[in-house]
Amino acid sequence: MSEELKLALFDCDGTLVDGQHMIINAMRQASKICNIPYAGDDKVRHIVGLSLHEAILNIYPDLTENDYSLLHKNFVEHFQYLRTLKDHDEPLYEGIKDTILELNKMGIILGVATGKSTRGLINTLDNHGLKDYFVTLNTADDGPGKPNPAMINAALSDTGVLRANTYMIGDTTYDMVMAKQAGVHSVGVTWGYHEKHDLVSSGADHIIDHISEFIDLIKIK
Repeated sequence: MSEELKLALFDCDGTLVDGQHMIINAMRQASKICNIPYAGDDKVRHIVGLSLHEAILNIYPDLTENDYSLLHKNFVEHFQYLRTLKDHDEPLYEGIKDTILELNKMGIILGVATGKSTRGLINTLDNHGLKDYFVTLNTADDGPGKPNPAMINAALSDTGVLRANTYMIGDTTYDMVMAKQAGVHSVGVTWGYHEKHDLVSSGADHIIDHISEFIDLIKIK
């Protein structure tokens, strides 16, 4: 391990891109098809970041096994359909690309830890021309989802970076708890789907209001 290397791990939806619209659309449609009362946009928005399995259980804890399977199947099918549309709505947040390019120029190792599927993450990064900048991609397909620290531990194994030099940047309490359990720095962002006070109470070491602020933060440490 090198004491000089630094690793920045980013959540995806709510941190790099505003992916809530497709997720809400897909969950609303899947619920309708399965004749399950829709839980509402706010509740669905709040689970963005979890694996689909955990998200469904969080929103609909009392589903039968059959209803769960049908909802999961229909969500995936509709979400994949939305991805085929030329105008599918998953924009980068302001300043993300410039900051990624600057961090790369600084020699910071970049990675992702997300509740997305691997296929979905690669699609998103490719669409924005960012995939080649990330050296470790960790998704819900690889093992336990957030807030289990498995994804961060995998990224550390991939890169050889010390925990003390690793930063998890995310918009949800799941990201903050995961970072604390993994023993890395937790950086909460205020432009995503969870409130600032919730990020702080769940253990955020730092709070930033714009992604460019992370550059100065990682320079100081």
